[in-house]
Amino acid sequence: MATKPAFAQGAQVEHPKFGLGSVMSCTEEYIVIKFDDHGEKKFILQIVLPNLKKSDRQPPVEKRRSSKKKAAPVAS
Repeated sequence: MATKPAFAQGAQVEHPKFGLGSVMSCTEEYIVIKFDDHGEKKFILQIVLPNLKKSDRQPPVEKRRSSKKKAAPVAS
């Protein structure tokens, strides 16, 4: 019988070195966290678990790139 992962997808966590982040996935072996300032990182769960703290913050809003193309200057 599989055990429940330590953190659910989307959970907000805080790491002492990388800061605040969102859990992307968590299995019995690995956890992938997308940190606000350091991008995505994959950790061995047993090693990183003592260093992670649950955070009460709201998940950050994903920044979407603008799809508007800049107009080329008109030659006169």
